[in-house]
Amino acid sequence: MKIIVGLGNPGEKYQHTRHNVGFLAMDFLLRYGTGFMQARPGKDFKSEIFTLDTEGGKIVIMKPQTYMNDSGQALKDICNFYKIDLAQDLLVVHDEVDLPFGEIRLAKNSSAAGHNGVQSIISDLGTQDFRRIRVGVEARASRNEMPTENFVLQSFTADELVKLQSDILPEVKQEIERFINV
Repeated sequence: MKIIVGLGNPGEKYQHTRHNVGFLAMDFLLRYGTGFMQARPGKDFKSEIFTLDTEGGKIVIMKPQTYMNDSGQALKDICNFYKIDLAQDLLVVHDEVDLPFGEIRLAKNSSAAGHNGVQSIISDLGTQDFRRIRVGVEARASRNEMPTENFVLQSFTADELVKLQSDILPEVKQEIERFINV
């Protein structure tokens, strides 16, 4: 059993914002992956849930609908329900303003580094010992241009969206598939 979580904010208003790169990654995986089925109409565990049964066990894809800063609420519920080994079987995909746009870094057992959605997960799960894919969204010449909390709620530019779809999200999908196959 593995749980893969993309962080973001629900609603059209946030659909293509930098903070929603986790949701965009889940949408890409669902669009170009095979076999995932929506668990049920409606919301389970305060999230949109998709599942795939494999020989290696169940894979759950989730997009919390609690808003970014409360992502841990939804994750705590589902992790407790399935009683997973957080260090081995949980993967969180999220935006990272400390990385240049398009850079991808893997992390395990690391702090939230100011990311409120990740901090919510750490607080609600009581551990930071889980895997993460950090997707760089920083594109400002200077952080003086706009406060970070406003910047991450800005939509990607048209050129950035093209690069996301053609280069970045396929790479994230490959990392998720490596996680699934471990």
